[in-house]
Amino acid sequence: QVQLVESGGGLVQAGGSLRLSCAASGRTFRSYAMGWFRQAPGKEREFVAGISQSSVRTYYADSVKGRFTISRDNAKNTVYLRMNSLNAEDTAVYYCAAGAAAGGVSSGYDYWGQGTQVTVSS
Repeated sequence: QVQLVESGGGLVQAGGSLRLSCAASGRTFRSYAMGWFRQAPGKEREFVAGISQSSVRTYYADSVKGRFTISRDNAKNTVYLRMNSLNAEDTAVYYCAAGAAAGGVSSGYDYWGQGTQVTVSS
């Protein structure tokens, strides 16, 4: 069992930056691939970024490639999402998730956080 708690969301102006954090409970964090997803009002949840257990592989949605960076610190049981050059289309609730593989499909993740709101003002 893994519990995930996101933090770091908030209101930012277009062009600004935020860093989201996701703290995991338990001693098995390093055995899970981690992902970030987001859901905007009236839209389906979409994949943002994923990272493998040892950080060797990272994956990004085309819409965030070059602007967002996913990373993890297994010693701190934490995964991060650095978001630069934010725009209004990035406004959403951001969720972190843990699963066996860092794919882009939400069904591949077993554990989810409660989400953190990111609002980008234009």
